[in-house]
Amino acid sequence: MKIATYNVNGIRAALKKGLAEWTAATAPDVLCIQETKAHEEQVDMAELKALGYVHQQWHSATSRKGYSGVLTLSKVVPDYVQLGFGNEKYDREGRVVRTDFGDLTIFNCYFPNGGQGDERQNFKYEFLDDFLAHILELQKSRPGILVVGDYNIAHNEIDLHSPKTNHKNTGFLPDERKWMTEWFDKTGFIDTYRHLYPEGEAYSWWSYRANARNNDKGWRIDYHSLSPSHANRLVDVVHLKDALHSDHCPILLTLS
Repeated sequence: MKIATYNVNGIRAALKKGLAEWTAATAPDVLCIQETKAHEEQVDMAELKALGYVHQQWHSATSRKGYSGVLTLSKVVPDYVQLGFGNEKYDREGRVVRTDFGDLTIFNCYFPNGGQGDERQNFKYEFLDDFLAHILELQKSRPGILVVGDYNIAHNEIDLHSPKTNHKNTGFLPDERKWMTEWFDKTGFIDTYRHLYPEGEAYSWWSYRANARNNDKGWRIDYHSLSPSHANRLVDVVHLKDALHSDHCPILLTLS
C-alpha cells in the first residue's frame, strides 16, 4: 500500500504544472493533498478521476476563499470519512480529513502556520494541543492510525538546513519542538522516515528565496506518523524532491 502526502500550495496551479501526470507515474493508493486553496466546484478533476481516483474527500476552508484546504484521493471507497475533527474553530479552516481503510485510519492534515504573528502562533499551539487530545481519545477505539501531512514544524536540528539561525522562527520554536516530542511520546507513533533513516537528511519544503531548493537548503516539516501496531508493515519512505509542482515535495510511504 502506497500513501503519498503532498502540500501542493494550490491545486489548480499544481494541476497546470503536471500533478496528474506525476500521480499517474507514482500511482499511490491514497494521495493526501494539503493547501488545495480551492473548493471542489472550482477544480477540474477529470484527469485524476480518469486515473481511478474517483473517491475524493474535500475539506475546504469556509473562513475565507483561496485558503488552506485538504483533499484525500483514493481508488477504493473508504469505510468511514470525517471532515475535520469536531472543533469548529479549526474545521472552518479546512485542515483535517479522516478516512478509514480496514483497520487503518488515515488523517490528512494541514497544521496551522504561525508566521502571521502572535495571534496565529497561539492559534497553532491551541490546534496542536486539541488535535493531540483528539488522537489520544481515538486511539482507545482505533489503534491503527496514520497521521500525514504538513505539520509546519521541524522536530530536530537534523530536520532543517540552518538550525542555528532558526531557533526564534516559527516552525522551529522550542515549544513547537517540545510538542513534537510529546506527540511521539504520548501517542507512541513513530516518525516513519526517521525510524528508517535515523541520520538521514531529507527536506520537504524550501523557501522560494535565495535559490534554496537548488541548493537543497530546506526544512523537513511534512511527516507520516504511524501507530506502532503497524510498524512491522513499514517498507520505505521516500522524499520525491524532483516533483516540482509546489514549494514542498511529496513524500511516499510504502506499507506491506
